[in-house]
Amino acid sequence: MREKDGGIRGASGVSEPETLEQALSNFRASVFAWSDAEYGRPRMAVRPVRQRSWRLAAGWALGCVLMAGGVSGGVYERHYRQEQARIAAVREAERQRLVAEQRVREEDELLAKVDSDVSREVPSAMEPLAQLMAEDEGE
Repeated sequence: MREKDGGIRGASGVSEPETLEQALSNFRASVFAWSDAEYGRPRMAVRPVRQRSWRLAAGWALGCVLMAGGVSGGVYERHYRQEQARIAAVREAERQRLVAEQRVREEDELLAKVDSDVSREVPSAMEPLAQLMAEDEGE
């Protein structure tokens, strides 16, 4: 049914905008009442049980293992390089010793040649004459 002021009346005789406003105000009042009751009631503080303690310990343990692995890898690498340097030094010393021995042999051979050249009784140009003299002495 239509009223003279243009509003529509429901079966109860109250217009729809008034019914909507009343419903909203009732809802608002109930929300406020519920909020006040919730904030006003005493609460028991519940401390949550910590289940992360083992995770924290596991995290620290894993971090320590990774750190120890990194450090031990560095120590091993350093030891390996020192060992390689020592081996290279031994090889170089052996090579130097062989070169020195070769040089000594060459010098000995040169000195032997010089000694044989110097220790000749007769120079090579006079050798035929020295043989003649040796034959004459033998007769």
